[in-house]
Amino acid sequence: MLVADRYRLHVCIGRGGMGEVWQATDEVLGRSVAVKLMLAQSTDPSAGDRFRLEAQTAARLSHPHVVGVFDFGTWDGKLFLVMELVEGDSLAGSPSDPLILPAERVAVVAAHAAAGLAAAHRQGVVHRDIKPGNLLVDAEGTVKLADFGIARFVDDPSAGLTTTGQIVGTGLYLAPERALGQPASSASDVYSLGCVLYQLLTGRPPFRADTATALLYQHIDTAPVPPGRLGVALPPEFETYLLSLLAKQPEQRPSAQAIADWFSSGAWRAYPRATQHHGPAQHHNPGPHPAPHHNPGAQRPAAGRPGPSAMSASASAPMPLPAPAPRPGQAHRPVPVGVPASRRRERPGSTTTGLAELSRRRPRKTAAVAGAIAFVVFLVIGMALLS
Repeated sequence: MLVADRYRLHVCIGRGGMGEVWQATDEVLGRSVAVKLMLAQSTDPSAGDRFRLEAQTAARLSHPHVVGVFDFGTWDGKLFLVMELVEGDSLAGSPSDPLILPAERVAVVAAHAAAGLAAAHRQGVVHRDIKPGNLLVDAEGTVKLADFGIARFVDDPSAGLTTTGQIVGTGLYLAPERALGQPASSASDVYSLGCVLYQLLTGRPPFRADTATALLYQHIDTAPVPPGRLGVALPPEFETYLLSLLAKQPEQRPSAQAIADWFSSGAWRAYPRATQHHGPAQHHNPGPHPAPHHNPGAQRPAAGRPGPSAMSASASAPMPLPAPAPRPGQAHRPVPVGVPASRRRERPGSTTTGLAELSRRRPRKTAAVAGAIAFVVFLVIGMALLS
């Protein structure tokens, strides 16, 4: 089938409630293109004018992450749009086999899609229907946004309402303000992108319900479950930033350009630093730590070495020696505070240590006692020899 005496249609590669997309060849330029045919125009008299305006707007967007628009016109009473043909698949997956990507790949999708959105937002264009099916991945892994501004005309009516005064877009990815009937904005696209990224990580959209009304209320009132609680291994910074895209208030969401910059910079890879432990007593001593002693007359407990603050506060006073650490298997016995330090260091059975301490403190008395003991010993030995 030849459209407008130029575009030869080959294979239908996509179909929606109001249109279909064909793989085709531009016989004038000799290149492969995608041709979208709008089928059901009669139900909305203004559809043609709005579609033409949207096509002109999309044609102004020239960006590596946006599907390019080449031509627009009418053929056989049908509107058609000629676009860049992306050799690849979308990120839609299927309900029975949802597409789940690792965090590193989702970060690439986020950076590419947000860059395309930022380019559109700078031109005053709001996509209005960001969803996995509108994110195309080419053979080189580049993500491109499709259906800019015209998705409201080709979307399935069961998922998105397309007439004036009704909600335009897909309910699973609809921003809260749009569920309340407010006009779409760039922040609405950011929220929808957050829903898509959430689904690519977890295999499910952030909100699901049996009815469209219940789903809208969840977008408005319910906080999304963090992906980590669903078993997704995700850096905390990634998860926090993703949830900011799903903020209920539009002004609390980052801009598309900020999202592209953040994911491109690799900031999502950051993990929290390992907890630093200040001393073995925090982990190897199962008992409670003693409270600091504030009695100026009492001695510091001998359980460990004083820290820097304690050392600076008592620099002018003599530092008590720490008690030796208990041996493995030996219970640690607290030392009474009121006992003098010299006696606290004595142990039962340490006679040699006691005599040495006594001789150091009172040498004369010690010499007298030693002489008396020697006299008695010699006397006993002499009596034994005489007998």
